[in-house]
Amino acid sequence: MDFYRLLGYFSGLLFIKPEMDPTSIWRTAALVHLLDAILCWVIANYSGRNKTLWTIAGAVCGIWALGALFLLPEKKPEHN
Repeated sequence: MDFYRLLGYFSGLLFIKPEMDPTSIWRTAALVHLLDAILCWVIANYSGRNKTLWTIAGAVCGIWALGALFLLPEKKPEHN
C-alpha cells in the first residue's frame, strides 16, 4: 500500500470516490483536516476540554478525532 492510498483511506476520501487522483486527494484531505481541526477547537471549547490538544488531534486525525470528541460526555465544572 502506497502513501496515497493510506492517506485516501485514512481521510475517508477513497471510500467516497475511489477513482480520485493523488493531487485531489492531497488538496481535499488538507482542507478536510483543517476544517476538522476548527470543529474540534469549537467543540472542545464548548465542552470544557483542552482546546489545543483537540485542535492538534483534529488536524492530524481528522474525522476520527472529531468522532471521538462527539462521543465523549461533556465535562462537568469543578466546584470548590
